[in-house]
This record gives sequence, C-alpha cells and structure tokens, in this order.
Amino acid sequence: MGDVTIIGAGLAGCEAAWQLARRGHRVTLHDLKPEGRTPAQASDTLAELVCSNSLRAANVENAVGLLKEEMRRLSSLIMQAADATRVPAGGALAVDREKFSRFITDRILNDPFIAFVSGEVTAIPDEGVVIVATGPLTTGALYEDIARVMGEQKLYFFDAAAPIVSFESIDMGTAFFASRYGKGSDDYINCPMDREQYLAFHEALVSAEQAELHGFENSRVFEGCMPIEVMAKRGEDTIRFGPLKPVGIVNPKTGREAYAIVQLRRDNAEGTLYNLVGFQTHLKFPEQRRVFRMIPGLESAEFMRYGVMHRNTYLHSPGLLNSRYEAIRRPGLFFAGQITGVEGYVESAASGLAVGIHAARLLEGREPLCFSADTAIGALGCYIANRSVTDFQPMNVNFGIISPPNFKFRGKRNKNEMLAARALSEIDRIAAQIQEDDR
Repeated sequence: MGDVTIIGAGLAGCEAAWQLARRGHRVTLHDLKPEGRTPAQASDTLAELVCSNSLRAANVENAVGLLKEEMRRLSSLIMQAADATRVPAGGALAVDREKFSRFITDRILNDPFIAFVSGEVTAIPDEGVVIVATGPLTTGALYEDIARVMGEQKLYFFDAAAPIVSFESIDMGTAFFASRYGKGSDDYINCPMDREQYLAFHEALVSAEQAELHGFENSRVFEGCMPIEVMAKRGEDTIRFGPLKPVGIVNPKTGREAYAIVQLRRDNAEGTLYNLVGFQTHLKFPEQRRVFRMIPGLESAEFMRYGVMHRNTYLHSPGLLNSRYEAIRRPGLFFAGQITGVEGYVESAASGLAVGIHAARLLEGREPLCFSADTAIGALGCYIANRSVTDFQPMNVNFGIISPPNFKFRGKRNKNEMLAARALSEIDRIAAQIQEDDR
C-alpha cells in the first residue's frame, strides 16, 4: 500500500494517521515532540489539549454534538479516546486531558503501520502524498515553506487559554456545585458575586497589566476565544452576559441567583484540577493571581497553570484548498486541523478524519468520496473551500454552515433534530460505502 508523510501529531495529524493505518497504508508521522515543544505545549504526549479540556456540547441537537456522533460512526480515534477518558461536565463532553493524550499516544506509537519520527520538519516533501497538520502555531522555516508552496499571504489571529486551579484550594464554603438549569449532574463549581464584588472585580480586570506581545504585526483577537480582559473592556456588563452569566444557577445557600457567577469545570478524572470557564487570558502571571483571587471562593486559589496567549496561524483556504482539504495547485498535498481555518478541537480532529479517508482513497485509485454540506463533516470542508466568503475567518461548526432544511419543521429544536437525523443517515450511508470498499 502507499506511503504517506504526515507533519504534525496533534488531534488532526493523529486522526489522519489512524484512518490511513487502519486501511493498511504506511504512515510516517513527524512531530517536534518530544525533542521540542511549541510555546503553548506542556507535555510530551501527542494530541495534547493545550486550552480547555472540553469538547463542548454532547447532544446531537447541537452542531458540535452532531459532529462528534458523525466521527464516532466513522471509527474516529479521537472520539474513542474522548469517550474512554470522559469526566463529568453536565451537558458537555469533557475529558481528563492527560489520560486523553496518553490514550492516543499509546495507540499511535504501537500501531505497526505508523512510524513516528521526532524532530523539526523545515520543508514540505516534494513528492508523494503529504498531510500538513502542524496546527495553529506553525512558525519558522516550515511556515515560510508553506507560504512558498501555497503562494499564501501570512495570516494569523491570537488565541488564549484559561488558568487551572487545584480543587483543594477552592473555598467550598462560598462556592457550590451546580449545573445551569439543572442539566445533567451538578458538575460545575460556581463562585457567586454580588453587585459590589462584581464591579470591583471588573475594575481590577480591565486595569490589570497584560503580558507583552512580541514579534506580531497586529493584535487581532479571534472572537470565539477572546481573552476575558479584552471582553471586559467592551462594557461593564459584557462578561456578565457572557462567561459570568448567572441565569439558571440558584445558590443553594441563598435560594437566589447571584449578580454574576464564575464557573469552574473539572479538568481531570480525579477532580483535583478545575479550569475557569471562559477565562482565557493574557494577563501577566502575578496579575492573574491578584485579580482572579478576588473571585469569591478563589481567595486562596493555587494556580496549577496560568492562562497563556499565543499566535494562531491559518491559511486563507478558499481558492487554495478544495472541500477535501487538498491543495488545488498540488494534488496529493493535504492540510488538516486549525491551519485550514476550522476552529476547535473537534473540528480539527474531524478534518483529520476526512483527510485520512480522502488520502487513502487517492492512494487506492478510488473515486473521491463526497461529504456533502448536509453533514457536519462535509459542511466544514465546504466552508473552508467556499470562495464566496470574502472575509475568511476561523469557524467553529454550526448549523448555519450545514445545508438548510428541505423539509417542514416546528421550531428550532425540531429543526436541529431533523437536520441531525438527515446528517447521520448520510454518514451511515458513507460508512457503509467505505466498509464495502475497504473489504
């Protein structure tokens, strides 16, 4: 069977490698780890989750929940890992980040069809089937070579990660467990604020000192992962209607909703670590400690990881890539993950899954497989290839990019249920076709 070179062993690269290997194709998987790391990485395992440990909504009535179910039905390695290492998170799918990455690392390193090579790759190979899945922190010589090969303008935005604190340092005399509107079990720790506490916190947040940004041309901020301090500067109530929204959470100690609520989500299976939901930040570390300890219940918080901010790089994919994530000007060269303009863990993994399948069929001389925009997987591919998008920006999966309904429905919930049913029916048909072809 044909050989494939994959550069980058994040979620997308590992998923692509897995899809190819299970079809009997030999894969050489390159990654900087463990020889080196990017600024956002903290461990030597593959497929590391560098920001949140949440893979977001679990229900198929939500677009990302639908995307995960589509991936399950196509034998996704990432979804196997997520389901095996799940931690309580209400209506979301969150994982123990260390066990999640170890699960994937073990599968990849022990697969006889995958040869893992550690070290920096500085150029795209000139021949053969190649998948570039180097992620949103692609820099240096490889970044320059991608620009050369693709004739690409240099684009980037900033991304930020939230801090993590130890559970034992949270004052549960003030904080309490609950989920919004009582959905699922009481998996989130909630820190309530009255109006006076909130206003003092907001003032400290907007006036806190940020870390310097070095080597960037401007300070574009991606709306989907905005630093809490940037959001707060947009207005006194902006974060109170965003990540600090108190609606649907009743304090069992008072029987009332608070003026504002800070939520923390479990970050590992043991429940010893919790991350501040929506608190991506680029404040200096001492400022994070000072300001976030103003949150009731976190006065003595022990920070196990501070929030960080880093540059994210992506291609202007429309006109460069087709809906199979294949370079238009160089067939056989694929890109996968956030470098293509999909945004989010699940979306990155889904692009890797699709690319792995497309690359396998190319090697086998089969007709290209069409994931239509009726499916969440296909909608992402169509979005990044859509030349009519004038201001191309990274995009999370959503029902707005999935083909509109061609049926009657009653309300948004019913509409999403029917869109999900239509998508899963097509995915089942595709899975059956793939299974037949793989025999």
